[in-house]
Amino acid sequence: MYMAEFSEQTKQSEEDIERLYDLSELFKVFGDSTRIRILYELLRCGELCVLHLAQRLDMGQSAISHQLRILRAAGLVRPRREGKTVYYALDDDHVRSIIETGMSHIAHG
Repeated sequence: MYMAEFSEQTKQSEEDIERLYDLSELFKVFGDSTRIRILYELLRCGELCVLHLAQRLDMGQSAISHQLRILRAAGLVRPRREGKTVYYALDDDHVRSIIETGMSHIAHG
């Protein structure tokens, strides 16, 4: 195989590059300890409102709300409104799997 052919075959496509960029952005969201703590509480409890998250994490409600906006924009949590109260849960099993896999990796080391 000629070097030019090999080089052309191994180049990442623009689609691959875009997906990798999106993956990088997703991992940046996971890179904040407060957001990880929120996700872990939602993993453990299933669904919580801002007040309960704030109490469990010993933080202010506005700080929790700010982090939840970021998590929601990233598609990691979903809201459910009940009257004036909004409850948050992990968006789907993919999020649960990412957290559980990360925890397993940490325990393995």
